[in-house]
Amino acid sequence: MKTILRIIAAVSLTVMLTGCGYLDAYFIEPPEDTAQELFEAGKDAMTEKHYADAAGFFAKLKDRYPFSPYTPAAELALGDAYFMNEDYELAADAYSEFESLHPRHEEIAYVLFQIGKSRYKQFTSIDKPLEHVSEAIEYFQRVQETYPDTKYAKESAAYIVACRQYMADHEVYVADFYWRTERFRAAWQRYTAIAQNFQDLPEVAQYAQKRSTLAYMRFQKDSAELERERAQGSWKQWFEWL
Repeated sequence: MKTILRIIAAVSLTVMLTGCGYLDAYFIEPPEDTAQELFEAGKDAMTEKHYADAAGFFAKLKDRYPFSPYTPAAELALGDAYFMNEDYELAADAYSEFESLHPRHEEIAYVLFQIGKSRYKQFTSIDKPLEHVSEAIEYFQRVQETYPDTKYAKESAAYIVACRQYMADHEVYVADFYWRTERFRAAWQRYTAIAQNFQDLPEVAQYAQKRSTLAYMRFQKDSAELERERAQGSWKQWFEWL
């Protein structure tokens, strides 16, 4: 009898302990990943080119552990993850936030360069507005002026030329539109401005100068014809009155 009671007690205790384990697993939240674990997971995701996942890990580290020694590296890596995932607006925002939080960080030259590249990448067509290109030039120039001895300064010079070409192509696109629609005064003024403002791009400047001359001649011709029509109209009205 005692043996049977011992067995029943042992079974009951086992059931109780097992049940507590199930209850704990159900009600108690699992421990959060540490800052180091999140950072390593983000690095692994970057290596595997899972950039969206990497951004998620770095963003989670940044939000959960703002004062961790891993946080600055995660903030910078967050910008890289967005950039590699071609989320250029998010990348520019992440890099800009890093700059504002760590203005004296050793990687600031790289950060400014990446902001410029992110803005540059957002320009997709010459018929679109140019604000991103103008902003890109500002950051590339900052890199050149503030960190002239870095490799990023040399690369910035090439990007500035590319940005200037984008801007020139856009301006020519607008001027050509005015020409095609026979708005010769607007075309003449636009071509003239291009020739003056893009002398660093000789082919563009020469093209604009030639088109400026042609547009001016067409504008003058149309103006003369209009004036003649007005004069003839006034004489005709005078004779009709007589």
